[in-house]
Amino acid sequence: MPLFLYPYDMRIICCICILFSGITFAQLPKCVVKKEMKLVWQDEFDGEKIDLEKWNFRYPGSVRGNGVVKKDNCYLDGEGHLVIEAVKADTNYYIGQVSTMKTKLFKYGYFECRAKLTTQVGTSCAFWLQSPTFGEIIGDPEKSGAEVDIFEYRRKYRTNEVHHTVHWDGYGDAHQQKGKSPIKKGLDDGEFHTFGLLWTEKKYFFFVDGKKSWCTRKAVSGRTLYIILSLEMNDWSGDPSNSSFPDKVLYDCVRVYQ
Repeated sequence: MPLFLYPYDMRIICCICILFSGITFAQLPKCVVKKEMKLVWQDEFDGEKIDLEKWNFRYPGSVRGNGVVKKDNCYLDGEGHLVIEAVKADTNYYIGQVSTMKTKLFKYGYFECRAKLTTQVGTSCAFWLQSPTFGEIIGDPEKSGAEVDIFEYRRKYRTNEVHHTVHWDGYGDAHQQKGKSPIKKGLDDGEFHTFGLLWTEKKYFFFVDGKKSWCTRKAVSGRTLYIILSLEMNDWSGDPSNSSFPDKVLYDCVRVYQ
């Protein structure tokens, strides 16, 4: 006897498949779901150590802004999170960064992370894409690539403000940038929030908690980029002298769909 499945039954089966796949499509922007993108890369930060087949420590020992990059400031907490800390020792500040520069580059797709944000003035946490040839060809970001700040968060002026920015043409005199800093209620609630970027051949679309927050056609990269997760300290993040340390950002997951 043939088995007939009514639409309601099919919805149940689809929900069960999605549940056991570990992917919550309800959290994805509708435009991404409509494109029927597939999960091609992810890190859920399970285990006890950072997966060095996916990530590399970025510029350890270097001075970036007001902090010194240190490997030990990036670690897994054993509860499914990557933690990046900003630490004060005597008069020095130490920060951390990881990237996929040496492990995996991507071209187009939807990039998403879930993060619990920093709490102190003077620190800046971010999820961004960078080009290995950034600024090599001035005036042609399609070929040389761009820096795409999917989100950057700092508390210098407002605690519910997130920054989306695209940089191109290097960091010298030719440098250009375009961005937007939308206010999103609840970013300072101490809970996890989702930040995403849909990168197509013609446009960047930015998302906060599944809702579109900005889009632009400026400096769309036509070459592969790598992912960076960072916690930095710089002048535009504010004066940290009255802040409490350590400060930290927790990343719950990073996923890429294409």
